[in-house]
Amino acid sequence: MRIGELAARAGVSVRSVRYYEEQGLLSSVRSGSGQRHYTDEEVERVAFIQRLYSAGLSSRTIAELLPCVDSPSEEHSEAALERMAQERDRLSAHIDDLVRTRDTLDKLMDTAREYRDRHFRAAVPQD
Repeated sequence: MRIGELAARAGVSVRSVRYYEEQGLLSSVRSGSGQRHYTDEEVERVAFIQRLYSAGLSSRTIAELLPCVDSPSEEHSEAALERMAQERDRLSAHIDDLVRTRDTLDKLMDTAREYRDRHFRAAVPQD
């Protein structure tokens, strides 16, 4: 199948398919006129790549995980699991940072409310 059909069947843009190929995540066979051709297996591969992106992984990390798919072995599986654990730890640290940032913003908002209530609401005459 050609690139447009792959993209449609996988639910991604043609640009995404080209990007995956540029990053070494996907390969194609070129026709004599230079058109890319793919097999049905690439539809599944693109769907898998999309799931990895949805999990917050970069194209570089995805490339590190693909040997587990392309050449399954215990060694590749262990390496993939270790890499995914590292990414999970990175995401967890980022979440912790975001929670701290949100908590800091909450405190600033409380301070701003207190200031507003002391300085502006007290000045408004009550009936």
